[in-house]
Amino acid sequence: MNKPPETDQQTGLKKTLGPLMLWGLGVGYVISGMYFGWNLGLEKGGTMGMAIATFFIIIMYITFTFSYTELACAIPKAGGAFDYADRGLGKNLGFLAGMAQLVEFVFAPPAIALAIGAYFNIFLPDINPLMIAIIAYLIFTGLNIYGVKAAASFELIITVFAVVELLIFAGATLPSFEFENLTKNALPNGFTGAFAAIPFAIWFFLAIEGVANVAEETINPQRNVLIGFGSALLTLVTLCLLTFASSVGVAGWEAVVFNPETNELSDSPLPLALGRVVGESAFLYHLLIVIGLFGLVASFHGIILAAGRATFEFGRIGYFPKKLGLVNKKFQTPANALIVNLIIGILALLTGKTGEIITIACFGALTLYFISMIALIQLRKKEPNLERPFKVPLYPIFPYLALIIAVFSFISMTIYNLELAGVYFGIIFISFIGFKLFVRK
Repeated sequence: MNKPPETDQQTGLKKTLGPLMLWGLGVGYVISGMYFGWNLGLEKGGTMGMAIATFFIIIMYITFTFSYTELACAIPKAGGAFDYADRGLGKNLGFLAGMAQLVEFVFAPPAIALAIGAYFNIFLPDINPLMIAIIAYLIFTGLNIYGVKAAASFELIITVFAVVELLIFAGATLPSFEFENLTKNALPNGFTGAFAAIPFAIWFFLAIEGVANVAEETINPQRNVLIGFGSALLTLVTLCLLTFASSVGVAGWEAVVFNPETNELSDSPLPLALGRVVGESAFLYHLLIVIGLFGLVASFHGIILAAGRATFEFGRIGYFPKKLGLVNKKFQTPANALIVNLIIGILALLTGKTGEIITIACFGALTLYFISMIALIQLRKKEPNLERPFKVPLYPIFPYLALIIAVFSFISMTIYNLELAGVYFGIIFISFIGFKLFVRK
């Protein structure tokens, strides 16, 4: 048997993932959003404003996920949104979709790393949370370089722990739930607060689409991607509603937003709620905080995995330096891409601005969502005979609904975050100019 060409060995990803692994990745990418970040939306919109934003964002994610699954099953490539837009809309919009995806996947981990540091700081107040975050970056980048099967297996284990922890948290706090806590100061900034809360509602589900980025490494992707996406989304919607109600219902939204000692915004809302129920010295309080770290680690580790694949695909097709599109000969993983993402992530981490980093990641996500929906609609017209093992139900209602909510959310976020929108547009503009000037057609 002839030896495969070296270029194939260096750019091909190994197929090892089944539906259970994909469920673990899909839930794992997102589950940190239940542990922190979402509570910052309460400061913007109060309970009612955040609830309104979350309602529409859940509709967007349901319609988007089913639509995106059609694309992932028909075009199982590591580039995800980039590959779909490139094929359906051309190189320019393909590049923009890919850059938006990179912004989302590269900026989300620093925000999660800061939360990991904050959670650890509860037990280890003498250790700088930033140092803990950097160490976490190094460890989990190394695990992803070692191998996708090992990385996905680890992701599955810690995701199960994280889901169980949220269920235990709900079981401990729901007996103290009082409906009047949901109505106290429910709209502190009026209905406009719901618009300001949008990025934090998105944070509940941000990065679930990362499942598509491992489609190329999935056994029978046309079947298993659908199972992984669908089961992960159902799990996440359930956990979102449960976590929201059980946290805020204990003592109102202010209790899970502001640190009672410093009165500053907190990155650890669940411990704040649980501490009011069982006390900060209780064994259950400390146990659940330790287990809660699994939720943060699951998303942190999982998004690093997806980000590596997105950067790898850009390198493989020549939009980034070719070395980023090579796989490690020993481990068959995109090691170069993972290392570059590590460096960028640590630089973002050093800013220490969790809310701002979350918002920039959400700008990238929404751009990815509406370009992907346009690509889906265009591919239906352009390539009607493309093999589609799964077709989105109620077409074209689902993709159009996801598109409309994504565009509306993007405009609202821009209005309420003009400075951060400028940063995001600057990243996209500069990268697009570089693409047009330096990348060969």
